[in-house]
Amino acid sequence: MKMLVTLAVAALTFVTPSSSPEPRAFKLVDRGEPTLLVRHLKGRGPAILFVHGATFPSALSVAFRIDGKSWMDDLHRRGFDVWAFDFAGYGGSERDAAFANDDPAAKPYGAAEAAERQISRVVGAIERSAHRRHVLLLAHSWGTIPAGLFAEHHPDQLAGLVLFGPIMRRGSAPTPTVRGAATLVTAQDQLDSFSANTPAHRPDMDLAVYARWIAAYMATDPASAIRTPPAVRVPNGPVLDILSARAGSLPYDPGKIRVPTMIVRGDRDAVTTSDDLANLARALTSVPGGPEVATLPGGGHRMQLEHSRATLFEAVGRFFASLGHQS
Repeated sequence: MKMLVTLAVAALTFVTPSSSPEPRAFKLVDRGEPTLLVRHLKGRGPAILFVHGATFPSALSVAFRIDGKSWMDDLHRRGFDVWAFDFAGYGGSERDAAFANDDPAAKPYGAAEAAERQISRVVGAIERSAHRRHVLLLAHSWGTIPAGLFAEHHPDQLAGLVLFGPIMRRGSAPTPTVRGAATLVTAQDQLDSFSANTPAHRPDMDLAVYARWIAAYMATDPASAIRTPPAVRVPNGPVLDILSARAGSLPYDPGKIRVPTMIVRGDRDAVTTSDDLANLARALTSVPGGPEVATLPGGGHRMQLEHSRATLFEAVGRFFASLGHQS
């Protein structure tokens, strides 16, 4: 394992293009599977696929522009061919009958195994349409669980892996009980998440930017406005995966990941603690040369949207560039 370090990155400035191209959005349709919304910023370099977390889709994460620039734009500026998608039940992807089931006894929708199949479908689409033999995978929060599962099962399709704010197992407890296909996330829930462990106990972003973000988030669910309070319906499978990990059961085996890997967190992230990162680093025993481990200053669990996001963009961009893979 490479040495666990805290990166003291010098102050970074954004290089904002005068006019960033808009990602091309299209629907990925496969018989018997939910239709997925895919976003693509075409570049000449290796392909990167972003995998989002448990409560908001790619448009509100990697593709969300602040001061005219998103993480997707930053990776594209570095020469990468950048892809993202929404898991079923989120954003522009299908909300099928299983997700819409209101029976409180329904099976949680969209847990790791189903999510891994969706990653596999998008990776296959990238390989076919962009003629890429290997893909770089960038995953955030809960998305690191299905991404880890995909990396375990399909190392031949990956050139590298970044797990940002990864969910790691803790302790040992009985398997949790989670009922219902979906759960509701209110504006207050998101405000609490953005404000957790920030110096001012409020979102670590300009308030006008946050207002734009939360309005766009509520609009991702056409039915949000008719609920009291307004709320976005999201899959419950990620809740089951996260609670299972906290109880000691991680759906993938970190020891079976065999591709170059970086694990990264912000130094005030309470969802992914320093112990979580260290434990995951020790568990990644088959990563060539050991994982690169980085704790970044001034960031929380949603660092890609925070004031210190340039530090994250630079660290991840440099790691991917260091791999030197040509797809």
